[in-house]
Amino acid sequence: MSMEADAPAEDPRREIKAIIPHREPFLFVDKVEIVDGKIVAERTYPESEWFFAGHFPGYPVVPGVILIETLAQCGGVGVRKMGIKIAGTFCFAKLREGRFRRPGRPGERLDMVIENIKATPKIIHQRGAGSVGGEIAVEAEWICIVGAEG
Repeated sequence: MSMEADAPAEDPRREIKAIIPHREPFLFVDKVEIVDGKIVAERTYPESEWFFAGHFPGYPVVPGVILIETLAQCGGVGVRKMGIKIAGTFCFAKLREGRFRRPGRPGERLDMVIENIKATPKIIHQRGAGSVGGEIAVEAEWICIVGAEG
């Protein structure tokens, strides 16, 4: 048996966990890249997600607040990947706008494009959209500020 077979599988989100403090079951980032100055990200919601059992039995959907949280987490990873030095952990300060156009369902992948309106070490102002299969599911604009430890 080779040593590779005995080695534990590498966590595919290891890089993301090194960038933001979120952990399961509240980590909603699978992949983030910077493309032409924008944050391009994705998240697949597996059928095993904790919220599907109660939201809603018989017709499970990703809660809208989780869709917004997913955008913000991906935006946070993207800001750091762009090299913007952050002064601490960011927390929501304001949701300026949020629109839900279709539900997210178990097993679906949310593809996101997020842009910075303003990004400093203490304030991040972003807007973004997430789509499933090319159909817009969520659009939002938000502001995050550094928490008390920053």
